[in-house]
Amino acid sequence: MRTDHHRPDDHQLPADEPDGELVLAWWQHPFNIMTLLIAAALSAAMIGVLISDALSTPGHSEVDIGFLQDMREHHDQGIAMGSLFLELDDTSAALRTVARSVVVGQSIEIGRMVQLLRGFGAAEINESDTSMTWMGMSAAAGSMPGMASRQQIDRLAASSGTEADRLFIVLMTAHHLGALDMAEYAARNAEDPEVRALASSITNSQSGEIVEMLGLMPGQGAD
Repeated sequence: MRTDHHRPDDHQLPADEPDGELVLAWWQHPFNIMTLLIAAALSAAMIGVLISDALSTPGHSEVDIGFLQDMREHHDQGIAMGSLFLELDDTSAALRTVARSVVVGQSIEIGRMVQLLRGFGAAEINESDTSMTWMGMSAAAGSMPGMASRQQIDRLAASSGTEADRLFIVLMTAHHLGALDMAEYAARNAEDPEVRALASSITNSQSGEIVEMLGLMPGQGAD
């Protein structure tokens, strides 16, 4: 029985190829392959640069910067009041929990505000003598709505027990209400999505803290 074995010369070359010579398609040639690879790499690099530029240059406006700068100052006093209350004697355990929440939460938010301001290439604080111009208002530096006066802070510092609880609730509730006006405006009008999200988060957290504090008001009239 005869068995046919294929030999190398049994394979026929295409009619347009010289005998024994392999002709490559243009895209199979090493030089052309290298050219394609280089072109692809350059295209990928260009796309990467465009994406990077888009991500590193967020859109922002006067509202974004003004809100972050002024709310940072507003938060500074909120943290100071919360820290002061935690040092007072015979105060409510539930209110001390609220005060710690204010101190920790607003400290974290200030850190995010600073990061955003740096990303915008803006100053980390309001360096002017006027606040809230970004929302069509005007307040002297340190006198934004809800900010406690030096006399009110001194009175809180000198108090203890039920009186300290009552003063803390009155001052921090007013402080939060002032911040809510600013945050609600920024949530609607800021350009950067992260600024809007931060403003909305402040609105939600401080609204909840107001309700909680009012529920802990001692059984006596507020000034």
